[in-house]
Amino acid sequence: MAVMHILHLETGRHLYGGPRQVIELMRGLEARDVRSTLACPTGSAIAAAAAAAGIDVVTHEIGGDLDVASVSFLVAEVRRLKPDLLHVHSRRGADIFGGVAAALAQIPAVLTRRVDSADTPLIGTLKYLAYERVVAISSAVRAQLEKQGVPPTKLATIRSSVTAADCAPVWSREQFLSAFNVEPGQRTVAIVAQLIPRKGHALFLKAWPLIRDQCPDARLLIFGSGPLEAELKSRAGWGGTTTFCGFRPDLREFLGHFDLLVHPALHEGLGVGLLEAQAAGVAIVAFAAGGIPEVVADGETGLLVRPGDTAALAAAVIRLLSDPNLRQAFGTAGANRVRSRFGPLQMVDSYLTLYRQVLAGKEGMPKS
Repeated sequence: MAVMHILHLETGRHLYGGPRQVIELMRGLEARDVRSTLACPTGSAIAAAAAAAGIDVVTHEIGGDLDVASVSFLVAEVRRLKPDLLHVHSRRGADIFGGVAAALAQIPAVLTRRVDSADTPLIGTLKYLAYERVVAISSAVRAQLEKQGVPPTKLATIRSSVTAADCAPVWSREQFLSAFNVEPGQRTVAIVAQLIPRKGHALFLKAWPLIRDQCPDARLLIFGSGPLEAELKSRAGWGGTTTFCGFRPDLREFLGHFDLLVHPALHEGLGVGLLEAQAAGVAIVAFAAGGIPEVVADGETGLLVRPGDTAALAAAVIRLLSDPNLRQAFGTAGANRVRSRFGPLQMVDSYLTLYRQVLAGKEGMPKS
């Protein structure tokens, strides 16, 4: 029996949540004797990570939505590698030129969509025609796709995953406190997200003074990079209680030492960072937006509040900072929930089943 070969396209340059999911998937597929090849931007972090994992990588200077050169590159690679299927993973134009390339190369294609925001009218409807199946990573993403007119028969829901053991702290508590200049008696509130508007950092900075009034020993650690960095730094004062820590590829090595993770995003497909934090035993406070309620069980693994309600967000943070027993209970429940519902075995098996369904369907079609 021939080995299945999947060509994956991921255009993200950094190892944010989406690209990390691609690595997780390819590693899981390789363990099931499914060959993976990754097409990605030249010099990207995911290229290095995939190569380190022993996965074949092909690279190109990938541009934006209408990158004609990337279409030519993909068509050439499909004809050279002869994969069974093209799996397109991200935006930045991949969902458009990936579908065009698949059509030109006459290869079945699958698209994974990770955001719950609406597409550009017309283009957002037409681009899905090139794909045999479209995967939503949450019910919220699926609902948005259905609203845009993608047929339910074309849709599948496969949620993101994490390997819980990879999220256990490697650093000591003392190492964590020293690295981020935190005093032993201080309580740390962390945000882990790109510094972009939909992640809601500005809203949380409005809530932070309310939190500091009730919890004067609280420290805010903001992890991530992005175009809003300078603006957000200009808003953050309060006597050195807020630290911008930048993007940390080693985040999993110490995130288990956070006292609390806050996710003030107004739009979120699912939230890999939320899965990782819960796997590490960290309680969550977040807006009940997008796919977040599918990851965080309100009142069980964290507290969810109405999107945009900064007063409620502050109250939830104060409640958990003031109750270490509740934080611990939420953290334990979160770790158990991630292990039982969001493990990589479920995700990999679901994609493998989907690939087989798509390929079986194409084999059953009349030849042109």
